[in-house]
Amino acid sequence: MINKWHSWLDMKKFDKSWHEEDLADELAEYHEETKLLKKWSELSDVVYTCTRGRWDGHDIAFPFKKWQFYVGAVYMFPKYSLRWLFFRSAGRKAGANHDLHEVRNPRKTHKLHKIAERHDIDKKTFQHICEQQLKRWLLLP
Repeated sequence: MINKWHSWLDMKKFDKSWHEEDLADELAEYHEETKLLKKWSELSDVVYTCTRGRWDGHDIAFPFKKWQFYVGAVYMFPKYSLRWLFFRSAGRKAGANHDLHEVRNPRKTHKLHKIAERHDIDKKTFQHICEQQLKRWLLLP
């Protein structure tokens, strides 16, 4: 099921070292967080990073207990699916020539600008569209 979901998201694939570095970053954020909901969100990021690495064909081990994997997965599916749908909609509104496959946090302007650059979209226009969508779009932190 998880591999089918990753195939639906169809994110860009990377080499193993990219995933290992991403996992190290996500683990650091997880360990720094103290609030329950944000900790759960960070756990979902760790699950996402591990499962995406496996989907890319790499042996990426989940660093916690099995039950934590399932707890993180419960949050991961809606969190990343909603972000993916958010960027797909924003890309269409911005006139992108293709569907956007992105799951970054749309509340961070610098990430919006990087996404716009990658997809040859005007940064300010894309930022404005995303800011407007955020006013009425359900996203998980």
